Amino acid sequence: MRLGSFELKNRVFAAPMAGVTDRPFRRLCRRLGAGYAVAEMAASNPRLWASEKTMRRLNHDGEPAPVAVQLAGADPLMLAEAARFNVDRGAQVIDINMGCPAKKVCAVASGSALLRDEALVARILQAVVAAVEVPVTLKFRTGWSPQQRNAVRIAKMAEDAGVSMLTLHGRTRACGFTGTAEYETIAAVKRAVSIPVVANGDIASPEKAREVLRVTGADAVMIGRAAQGQPWIFREVQHFLCNGERLPAPDVSEIRPLLREHLDEHYRFYGTALGVRTARKHIAWYTRRLEGGAAFCDLMNRIETPEAQAAAVDRFLREHGERHGRLTAAGAAVH
Repeated sequence: MRLGSFELKNRVFAAPMAGVTDRPFRRLCRRLGAGYAVAEMAASNPRLWASEKTMRRLNHDGEPAPVAVQLAGADPLMLAEAARFNVDRGAQVIDINMGCPAKKVCAVASGSALLRDEALVARILQAVVAAVEVPVTLKFRTGWSPQQRNAVRIAKMAEDAGVSMLTLHGRTRACGFTGTAEYETIAAVKRAVSIPVVANGDIASPEKAREVLRVTGADAVMIGRAAQGQPWIFREVQHFLCNGERLPAPDVSEIRPLLREHLDEHYRFYGTALGVRTARKHIAWYTRRLEGGAAFCDLMNRIETPEAQAAAVDRFLREHGERHGRLTAAGAAVH
C-alpha cells in the first residue's frame, strides 16, 4: 500500500489518540509491527504553536518515515498555514481531524462537528491540499448522528479535493465511543471512491481485523484503544492477516524490558515531573489485567520519581512473571 511516495510496510496502522500516541508510544507501535502511525492531534491556531504542549507534539526526532501530523481546526486558511508550518518542520503527511467527538473540540466547531457543514469541509480540504506538496489525509466519522450519516458525500469531496487517503471510524459523533461500530458505511465509502480507505473502530483482535477488512473491502485497518497496554497487537494482527494463525502471547519476560525501554524514552521526552505523571496511564494499561494490577496501579499514584516508578514496575512484572509467565493477546496473565 502506498501513501504518496511512501511504501507502507503493511496495512495495520496505529490511530492518533490525544494524550496517548506521543512520540515514544508511536515509535514503540511501529517497532512492534504497525505499518503507519499518526501523531496525536495538534492545534492549527498559530497562537498555540509556541506552547510547550504543542511543541512537544510536533517533536518527531528519530521517528521513522512517514511522519504524519494530525491537525484540528475549523478555519481553512489557518489549517493551511498550520500544514505549511508542520511540513517545514518535518511532517511528511498532513492528516485532518474531522473525527474527534470530544465536547471541547466540537464546541469550537472542530473535529466531528465539521461534518454538519459540508461546504466548510470542502473549503478546508481544498485549502490544505493546495497549501502543501505532501500527501493530505482525512480521518472522520460516519456523520453527526445516526440520522445524519454523510460519510459518502464527505469522502467524494475529499477525493475531488486531492486527499490521498481516508480513515473512517464506524461511529457518528453522537455515538461517541458507546455501542458498537458499524461497518456498512465504511463499505459504502470504499465503493464510492478510488483512493485508499482505512477502517477504524472496535478492532481489538486479529480475527476482528480480518473480518472488518472482509466486510468493508477497506485497504487497511487502524487500531486505537486496543493498543493501549498491548502495543504488540500490531504484530499479532499482521501475522494473522498474512498467515491465518495467531502468534503466541508474549511472555512477561519479554514485556519487562519492553516496558522499561518505553518508560525510559517517556521520561526523556517529558522530563521528570511530567514524565512520571503521564507514564501512570501507560503503566495502568500494561498491568491492569494482571493479578494484583489494581492495587499496583494505586501504588503508582503515590510514586513521584522516574527511578522509583520504573523500579516498581520492573519488580511487579518480575514477580508476576515468576508466578505466571505468559500474557494473553488481551493482556491478561494465563494462570
